[in-house]
Amino acid sequence: MQDFDGQNIKVDVNLLEKNIELLIVQLTECREENGVLRSELSSLQKILTSFKLPGKLGSVTAEAGGNPDGTFASAEKVQIKRKLVLILQKIEMELRNSQAL
Repeated sequence: MQDFDGQNIKVDVNLLEKNIELLIVQLTECREENGVLRSELSSLQKILTSFKLPGKLGSVTAEAGGNPDGTFASAEKVQIKRKLVLILQKIEMELRNSQAL
């Protein structure tokens, strides 16, 4: 009876070791993908932070309620940057959601 239990334990241990090896492989792949996604996100954040709004937009600004001289008010610049940040956050959430699958 002890031999049978010993064999069961060895089979269970072998199965556990294989599962652990598979988990390690998956974890490594996830870390690599995480690195790529972080790099992409970092690039997007750098683009966003260095984003300079144009001084003039011509008739589009006048129609959108801009200043008559075609420049953005500082409040409008802040509002546009906030919208861009929200877009970036949505992209980040989508990346995380697709990675979780």
